[in-house]
Amino acid sequence: MGLLDLLGFGNKNEMIQEFVAKGAIILDVRTPEEFAGGHIPNSRNIPLQRIASEITTIKKWNKPVITCCRSGMRSAQAATVLKQNNIEVINGGGWNSLESKL
Repeated sequence: MGLLDLLGFGNKNEMIQEFVAKGAIILDVRTPEEFAGGHIPNSRNIPLQRIASEITTIKKWNKPVITCCRSGMRSAQAATVLKQNNIEVINGGGWNSLESKL
């Protein structure tokens, strides 16, 4: 992994595949209503506004996390919160786009 990867500018497809190989959990941070309208199979749903209060639960998963949402904005915010809490995480972006990379 190079400097650009560490800064988040590397090949996102490769990074996603590395996370998947490590057993990453897909965390969809959209609302429950959005999630019910379609999501990646086996993904978990914790809305962005609840992420900070669910850190203990997410840490108990003991797995890397790939965040996703509709467009990638909320998942980027969630990834920042998770990183601040020492959780290995990558922003997967929009769930439809992420699903095509899995």
